[in-house]
Amino acid sequence: MKADYKNWVPKGMIYGLFSATAVLVLLFAIAAILTKEAPVPLRITILVVLGLGAIICGCMAVWMKLLHDQFSYDGKRKMSKQIIEGIAEYVDIQSGGKCLDVGCGSGALAIAVAKRNPTADIIGVDRWGKEYASFNKKLCQSNAEAEGVSNTRFVQGDALQLDFPNESFNAVVSNYVYHNIPSKDRQKILLETLRVLKKGGTFAIHDIFSKAKYGDMKVFVEKLKSMGYESVELIDTTEGKFMMPKEAKWMGLSCSALLVGKK
Repeated sequence: MKADYKNWVPKGMIYGLFSATAVLVLLFAIAAILTKEAPVPLRITILVVLGLGAIICGCMAVWMKLLHDQFSYDGKRKMSKQIIEGIAEYVDIQSGGKCLDVGCGSGALAIAVAKRNPTADIIGVDRWGKEYASFNKKLCQSNAEAEGVSNTRFVQGDALQLDFPNESFNAVVSNYVYHNIPSKDRQKILLETLRVLKKGGTFAIHDIFSKAKYGDMKVFVEKLKSMGYESVELIDTTEGKFMMPKEAKWMGLSCSALLVGKK
């Protein structure tokens, strides 16, 4: 039995884009025939709209396919695996301690942390929305079993309002989650995650920390320090740690960084 962590780029999305491209190309060909006698401005408008639509969909489909190949656990690059294992390296939990993985998806990060901390209890929480229909609780449990990990459990929940008491975990982790959540204040989501972290606990949160998505993260880092956090650091992961600058740029992952520290 082999773990199946799926892919951060769903195949259904790729197939949908290629299908839409094919339909638009077909409509373009039909319109080119049927509008021969139509007024020139109308004919040009119809063909331009359909042609541009086909080009845009085609480019998106190819881009998504390339992303899928980069992230694939079975591909050559295996970027997902590199990122997951890289985040897990920051987590060292004492025996009997607990760690929370927010937005656990297919269970990859929770399981990686569990492997490194076999005497700790690792909990993965996710809402498993329709946009990632292939990710679910059953898949997480199946992957944990396939990896021979018994110190994980998975629950459904909301990152905006975690159903856990204050200071109930020795570590919290997350990977590429919060930028996907519609919000005008993602720093508030980070604070909600850190709310459940015990004094002396550690955190490792990886995401696209762009100013457009998060505001000024340097200010946020200083805010945490002023709140009494022992250490806080924002580590750029696009300069060779998890990916190279060119990769980050074409993949749309610029501003990826690790927010790590100790409470």
